Amino acid sequence: MTGSLSGRRRCRPATPIPRGSYARVIRRLRRLARQGRAMPFAVEVGGRFAGQVTVNNIVRGSAQFASIGYWLDRAVAGRGVMPIAVAMVIDHCFTAAGLHRVEISIRPENSNSLRVVEKLGMHEVGYAPRFLHINGEWRDHRIFAVTVEDCPEGMLRASCADISLESHEFPCDTPMDLRPTLR
Repeated sequence: MTGSLSGRRRCRPATPIPRGSYARVIRRLRRLARQGRAMPFAVEVGGRFAGQVTVNNIVRGSAQFASIGYWLDRAVAGRGVMPIAVAMVIDHCFTAAGLHRVEISIRPENSNSLRVVEKLGMHEVGYAPRFLHINGEWRDHRIFAVTVEDCPEGMLRASCADISLESHEFPCDTPMDLRPTLR
């Protein structure tokens, strides 16, 4: 994985990773990536590892869709980094990976993640009661989706054009990098 793990102390993924199991998570992601069932990406800001965007549950055949999950170090949250990273990953899904639809499922109380899909202009397509088991409980989720037809010029380009850069809410010139984490 790109970067150091020191950021783990400052951020909190939706499902906490028990001590000693991070290596198992990486091995699992590597296996899924080799099988074409996941695409994990590291988010770097200012040359430092700051978070991750993972494309998972990739379905081929007539469906051609996947889910995206993400997390970001609190030290760089609120700077527009994650909307840019997610937009870049969605563009990768629609171009290089040849997917047709991408979904993001978010807990209703997760205002930061809801802001990401809001900035991207993603459409809410459903509500899933007791959808994922998180922190020992089955949690409800709001489901958002985008298809390749929704943003033919690309999600990043559409998002940057639709949001005023003068507001500094969505800085399309943020010095960041997004790269596959597992090769």
